[in-house]
Amino acid sequence: MFILITYDVETTTGEGRKRLRQVARECVNYGHRVQNSVFECVLSEAQFVILREKLKKIINNSTDSIRFYFLGSNWERHIESLGLNRSLDTNSALII
Repeated sequence: MFILITYDVETTTGEGRKRLRQVARECVNYGHRVQNSVFECVLSEAQFVILREKLKKIINNSTDSIRFYFLGSNWERHIESLGLNRSLDTNSALII
């Protein structure tokens, strides 16, 4: 499934900045950064559950937020971008 992850982590404290780096690091492990706090991820349901649990353990529920947008199976027809396009081309080769 194709999931768009967005997050807003409080960064006025050192702990908040650490949480921000941890959230970004976990998202990088599962997807592709398209904007500072936005990731596109192609995940299985099991991968999504694991990622969500990892992120849940990192954030502070009273100051931070993470949103997951499920774009469905025809997601390529539902994405439009202007300017620099950093989208992940899931049909191209991925070199790790």
